[in-house]
Amino acid sequence: METLTRRGLNRATLERQLLLRRTRLPTLAVVERLVGLQAQDPDPPYIGLWSRIDAFRIDDLTRALHRREVVRATMFRGTQHLVAAEDYLWLRPLLQPMLDRWQKGGFGRSTAGLDLGELAAAARTILGRSTLTRPELGRALAERWPGRDPVALARSVQGLLPVVHPPPDGTWGRRGTTPFVLAEHWLGRPPAAGPSAGELVVRYLAAFGPATVRDIQAWSGMTRLGEVVDALRPRLRVFGSEDGRELFDLPEAPRPDPDVPAPVRFLAALDNVVLAHADRTRVVSADRRGHVVVEAAVTVDGFVRGLWNVRRDRGTATLVVRLFEPLSGQEEAAVTEEGARLLRFAAPDAGDHDIRFHPVGGALR
Repeated sequence: METLTRRGLNRATLERQLLLRRTRLPTLAVVERLVGLQAQDPDPPYIGLWSRIDAFRIDDLTRALHRREVVRATMFRGTQHLVAAEDYLWLRPLLQPMLDRWQKGGFGRSTAGLDLGELAAAARTILGRSTLTRPELGRALAERWPGRDPVALARSVQGLLPVVHPPPDGTWGRRGTTPFVLAEHWLGRPPAAGPSAGELVVRYLAAFGPATVRDIQAWSGMTRLGEVVDALRPRLRVFGSEDGRELFDLPEAPRPDPDVPAPVRFLAALDNVVLAHADRTRVVSADRRGHVVVEAAVTVDGFVRGLWNVRRDRGTATLVVRLFEPLSGQEEAAVTEEGARLLRFAAPDAGDHDIRFHPVGGALR
């Protein structure tokens, strides 16, 4: 069995994530290839696509949302994602058992004693063919069940029913209450019957492989995928990791040379490339893992070397790069060049752009 090094896994993942070179594929094709983008907040998916698509524009994703080609909904791990509409229709029913657990874990105490089937049916009736905000839906449900927390009731519906959050929700710079609409009405057809867990595994490996069963489960939030992978084993190629674990992959998937250069990339906050594996050391070291759960990361030579955010003050947009370790002169120049591109994309209206470096926990310079 061939062993893949950590650097080899890094380059394979970056290639599939379109982070070794920007692509000219259209926005919808990239969303499909990535099996969705983490979308807890509206802006990060735009940054995620900018880091992957040559000449990406904000309107490219916004149009896809308005055209109903891409939808925002509660998906993998019970978190908000943008996914292609066609993928939503088969992914959502496949994820239902996981979302049932998500509802119970997050809101089970608030809905204790309720018939959840009755709650879902009531929400379906209230929504009908209309769009309601989460507070509106919560208040309507609380009228049916007085004394229950309206927020918990409405949030539970995100797990119990296939609902999506239509634009302007999820669009660049948008803040406000979350709208709910039944997916079957927004998309004009119901979710698929009999979705395939095997298809989910194949799509994951194409986007994030090579990977272990635990990696697939960590990304999806699903359990008992070992049986699914075993059934696919004749179709897969199996490698070993440096610590002796089995890594599964598609036979024809790209696995670049570990020494292929990896350019600087400013990743979106909660980018799936740093969240989609149980063992994330192919991209971020264990001591830095906790940081990238809450802050956006910058990679140098393919690995997380710092964190970033953009601050605005009196017409100036400042990109603040906080480093875990010093950069060489050449590395700092590459980060500065890519950072300037980021500012032109994310803050084109600012009168001035600035880039500042400092150590994590240290002073600005």
